[in-house]
Amino acid sequence: MLITGGAGFIGSNFVQDAVRRDPDTEITVLDALTYAGSESNLTPVADQVTFVHGDICDAELVDKLVAATDVLVHFAAESHVDNSLNDPSPFIKSNIIGTFTLLEAVRKHDKRMHHISTDEVFGDLPLDSVDQFTETTAYDPSSPYSASKASSDMLVRAWARSYGVAATLSNCANNYGPYQHVEKLIPRQITNVLIGDKPKLYGAGENVREWTHVDDHNDAVHRIIADGRLGETYLIGSGDERSNKQIIEKILTLMGEPADAYVHVNDRPGHDLRYSNNSTKIRAELGWQPRYADFDAGLSATIDWYKSNTAWWEPQKSAAEAKYKVLGR
Repeated sequence: MLITGGAGFIGSNFVQDAVRRDPDTEITVLDALTYAGSESNLTPVADQVTFVHGDICDAELVDKLVAATDVLVHFAAESHVDNSLNDPSPFIKSNIIGTFTLLEAVRKHDKRMHHISTDEVFGDLPLDSVDQFTETTAYDPSSPYSASKASSDMLVRAWARSYGVAATLSNCANNYGPYQHVEKLIPRQITNVLIGDKPKLYGAGENVREWTHVDDHNDAVHRIIADGRLGETYLIGSGDERSNKQIIEKILTLMGEPADAYVHVNDRPGHDLRYSNNSTKIRAELGWQPRYADFDAGLSATIDWYKSNTAWWEPQKSAAEAKYKVLGR
């Protein structure tokens, strides 16, 4: 199994889970180790995987690695909306050119591929509706990040249809859990509290997201790889929707702080209102169910992980907050 982006947040959790599931599987991780990836994320399984420091846009390297694998699991991506608004170019390179490079190698060597994507490709939903995204929802991306992921999804679909590439796709709701970079909403607020700073709420904080624990996401990916129908897309989501304001208040409460001990900052331009995935298809076809149905339990475990792993996130914190300061957020 070749796992791109396997030193990032979701990818490193997937690698660790894959090793636990089948220690005999030969796993190679390809990661460029940009600011959001770290080889230290793989420390618990470092002696059980092969790590390759490289870029998914490097066609020669990708060809060599794909030729030697059975299954490609494609997590690698630039993924932070604020960063894409500030400089879209890395997103175009990694998410579009990188995916194209992988697809060409997969096509050449006739390999199985699973492509990881996001529900942000669908745009957003009204706050006052009960509408949900489905596998057939029209794409309507609103940021350079989501546009680049939408482009990569379309490439995978086109290669599957035109060239018969054995590919599946999944679009997941927001993830949370261990090893998530401190630039993201939940770890940013947790670590702010831990360093004695106040959490930061974008605008009024009414924007709603569906939150899925990273372990649940990765369990869904394993099921798709094993039993998913080729050429199909599967939406992954816990069904647990909460506003950003509710998330910050919940973090503060679980960490023993007043629920209103946060500050408002400038909202993100074009900030999507609400995401919600209808995950009926993967539940019905593949029997997937989230293990972390209790969000409080999952969030408490995540808080405990950041409390216990200060040495992991502390080096990231000052640089992340410096970026936010420039953006006024």
